[in-house]
Amino acid sequence: MSDRLGLLAMSGKSLIPKYLLQLLNNLFEIERKLIIQGDPANALRNVGRIKEALEQEGLFYEDPMGQDFAETRTDVEASITGSSTDNLKIVEVIKPIIRAGVPSNSLVIQKGIVVVQTKSEGAI
Repeated sequence: MSDRLGLLAMSGKSLIPKYLLQLLNNLFEIERKLIIQGDPANALRNVGRIKEALEQEGLFYEDPMGQDFAETRTDVEASITGSSTDNLKIVEVIKPIIRAGVPSNSLVIQKGIVVVQTKSEGAI
């Protein structure tokens, strides 16, 4: 599939089917919930295996939580909370950044949807 993704990227067509986007978005949600609420059954190990299988096919997601934000970023769409637009940090991730390729050379398939806030207003 990864060779196919490269060819599709060059042709400008939709890179991955909608069901794979849904799978990656839901996997992100499951992983986040397990991290926040605990993982007594060790399900994160299975989540990791699914992520590895998808990465071998050239698909992965990035969680931008805690990263700096500038309006020049093209991989996320942000809602700004608070009164200032200076020194912004990502404080909530609604949807992850989904990419095709390898981490060192990838295309954004889905922009992340995030909430940003000035660091001094209680952001991470």
